[in-house]
Amino acid sequence: MEPIDVFKALSNETRLNILEWLKEPEKHFPKQGAHLPKEVSYKGGVCVGDIQEKAKVSQSTVSSYLNMMQKAGLLESVRHGQWTYYRRNEEFIQQLAQYFKTDI
Repeated sequence: MEPIDVFKALSNETRLNILEWLKEPEKHFPKQGAHLPKEVSYKGGVCVGDIQEKAKVSQSTVSSYLNMMQKAGLLESVRHGQWTYYRRNEEFIQQLAQYFKTDI
């Protein structure tokens, strides 16, 4: 874990909101359930387009944000056909919480 990368990823309000929204995707992305492929569930993640719509930023901006958050370890992605779905990396987030408890 590179703490500075995590702090950079969380230093933007929209990126922080995305992480919060992905904690409860059923609550924050309810219309997504109508078009999820059979092999994908909310646990599989949320489509980039739905995140972009909620964040009210351009496709390129949200893609950049999600990429940064994934590189920092906060998110995981899975690809189904032409769609990419993002979810929180809960294991990493738990490690981050432990880091705050023990090292900072």
